[in-house]
Amino acid sequence: VQLQASGGGLVRAGGSLRLSCAASRRTFSIYIMGWFRQAPGKEREFVAAIRWSGGTTYYTDSILGRFTISRDNAKNTVYLQMNGLKPEDTAVYYCAAAPRISYLDIFNGARYDYWGQGTLVTVSS
Repeated sequence: VQLQASGGGLVRAGGSLRLSCAASRRTFSIYIMGWFRQAPGKEREFVAAIRWSGGTTYYTDSILGRFTISRDNAKNTVYLQMNGLKPEDTAVYYCAAAPRISYLDIFNGARYDYWGQGTLVTVSS
């Protein structure tokens, strides 16, 4: 499975962006899709995830109420709607996919098998 992330860009604080992650094909082995980000000089961190089946979502606390993850199963695409962006949201955002994993592993990037190339989000103050 190949993942193609897009939608990053430069935006002012308070603005919005929508990231997309298109999977090359649907595979029933994919259980969950996630977004991670890595800011300059920092480690990669979990942002949000969604189950392909059922649509249960998971978020990190820092983006609650501002970001929304969603999916379009027919298009094999996952979205990350980002509102109320802050300068600290500046990072390269990566989408990833994983087969069935435990609840705790959802937040662990090392448990994801497939990764997109990343898309840069820059939020100016």
